[in-house]
This record gives sequence, structure tokens and C-alpha cells, in this order.
Amino acid sequence: MPRKVSYSFEFFPPSSPEGIKNSKDTRQQLSAFKPEFYSVTFGAGGSTRDLTLETVLEIKQEGFNAVPHISGISSTKAEIKTLLDLYQQHDIKHLVVLRGDVPHGAVSRGEFKHANELVSFIRQETNDYFHIEVGAYPEYHPEAVSSQTDIQNFKNKVDAGANSAITQFFFNADAYFRFMDECLIADINIPIVPGVMPIYNIKQLARFASNCGAEIPRWLRIKLESYGDDLPSLRSYGVDVVSELCETLIEWDVPSLHFYTLNQAGIITRIIKNIEGT
Repeated sequence: MPRKVSYSFEFFPPSSPEGIKNSKDTRQQLSAFKPEFYSVTFGAGGSTRDLTLETVLEIKQEGFNAVPHISGISSTKAEIKTLLDLYQQHDIKHLVVLRGDVPHGAVSRGEFKHANELVSFIRQETNDYFHIEVGAYPEYHPEAVSSQTDIQNFKNKVDAGANSAITQFFFNADAYFRFMDECLIADINIPIVPGVMPIYNIKQLARFASNCGAEIPRWLRIKLESYGDDLPSLRSYGVDVVSELCETLIEWDVPSLHFYTLNQAGIITRIIKNIEGT
């Protein structure tokens, strides 16, 4: 039986009454796995700033550990300071800090060009009040100039004050292991939690992978495409693939697993029951 690990789950802030109810139901279902935290994303250029705060406070009210994402793109220092003050007022002590995606048509990228600058600013303003998670890219950031600059950029975030990291999703466990070896060589010693993406359909997965620089291995892409419109069979196969990936990572003694839920619980529940043998 695999070693027990802890879990955390990422949500996006819902914008409709139906979405709010679905998100709440999903959290209740996933609470069976005693999550370390539920994180809430922050739209491009801070486009969901208010919704992120509302969702975080709702999660906290439900009795769970709520962790807001915060990104620097298109944000001023004054805006970020206001947000940090709000989170401190509500006793939120854990953040996922990212550069953020550049929104289409953005005129200004704001005062933070890189995630390490935002981490430094948060430390400067709040000292050690927040536990700061940052992003990591086992298959390299899509804008990476080289493997060396990519690992240096990650180290810059750690040196700026990051406590731990969550990776972008991947389907090749060797990519994570190689990345961990590179971190060891670069004297990066913070916990780096694998991000896990359930498979819902091939078009959506391909879009996500293209946006974040993740690779869908050729064998996996062709197999998923072979199911055509048969989504139940595709998802069942995806559950097996992702369960096997998680089991491999657990055997390698990862600190925990972070699931990108897309505000859905069903497939993730099947994956966790697989890896726990229940």
C-alpha cells in the first residue's frame, strides 16, 4: 500500500450563483481527504481580484485553510499593499505568489515584471507574516531563454523569500526528478510540491499545456485522441494514467500533491481512492 501523503486543491473563483454552489459542493466532497489547504486563483491582470477575496473568505468561513493566489502583472505596489492588508485583517497567512499571465491588450504591466520582485515586496511589507508559495516549471517556463536562466529565475524567487513551491502540471515523472536534481545542484532546498492535472478532455488539456509550457507525451496524446467523443472512456483512461503518475511520485517521497480541480471533485476523488487503495 502506498505511503500516505497530504493533498491541497486549487479552485478558480466562480462568478455565478450556480458556480458558487458547485464550488462549495466540490470543496465539501474533497474535504474527505483532509486537505492542507484550498487555493484560489487570481485572474490575468488581477481581473478576479474581488472574486478571489470573496471565495477565500467563504472557504475560511467553512473552516478550511484558504490560500489566495496573488500576481504582480498589471498591479501597482499600492494595490498589492492594500490586498496584503486585507488578507492580514482576515488572518490569512499563506499566499501563492506568481508573476501572472499578461492579459490580452494590457497597456501596462504594472510595477512588478517578475515574481521574485513581488516576493521581495511582500517580504519588505510584511516580514515573515506570510508563508509564500511560488510556481515551479519542471519542463521549463514557456518564456525560458535557456535551462540555466530558468533555474536561476526560480532560485531568484527562493532567495527573495519563498518558503515552498508548487509545480506546473506534467505527465512525465522524470521531468520532475530531473528538475529536483537541478534544484539540488543550485542549492535550492525548499519543498517543491508536484502539481497534478486531471484529464477531462484532450482539447482543454492541449490548451492548458500550450499556455504553460507543459508537455503532453506523444503516446498519451494519441491515445486520448483515439477516444474521439467517448468522454467517459477517455476520462477513465486518464484516471489510470494520473493515478500511476501520483503513485510514482509518492514512491519518490514527494512532500504532498497539489491538484488543479477546475472546480470539480469526481475525477480527483477517483484518482485519490486509486492511490490510497480504497
